[in-house]
Amino acid sequence: MAKEISGYLKLQIRGGAANPSPPVGPALGAKGLNIMEFCKQFNARSQEKQGQLLPVVVTIFTDKSFDFVIKTPPAATLIMEAIKLKKGSSEPNRSKVGSISWDQIKEIAEIKMPDLNAFKIESAMHMVAGTARSMGVKVTGQAPVAN
Repeated sequence: MAKEISGYLKLQIRGGAANPSPPVGPALGAKGLNIMEFCKQFNARSQEKQGQLLPVVVTIFTDKSFDFVIKTPPAATLIMEAIKLKKGSSEPNRSKVGSISWDQIKEIAEIKMPDLNAFKIESAMHMVAGTARSMGVKVTGQAPVAN
């Protein structure tokens, strides 16, 4: 028999760095979950992605147990890492803060593919390119043709 779900909780935590301090502790404590158990499990599962910002979806059951899924890092974070930026442009339509090639976008799209709602890598690449443009990053080179 499946457990009854009482809710979901979305968090963004650095890989291998979950601890009971804010924002993790208060968010989990308000739902009545065992904070240290979550931190131990998360740190064990995210050890290979040390230091990366990881979105987590925690499923909370009525008996105060939980399960969680670790997603891939946000596209904006991957773009900033690829071109070594601290932050995006405050006026993306006017001032550009860097440029990214389609090869770099393809690498990011391959990482993000499990979490995107795209069937082809070209479609995923266009999604990542749109994120880059909205950050004020210029996309250089010839775009792939999506069929």
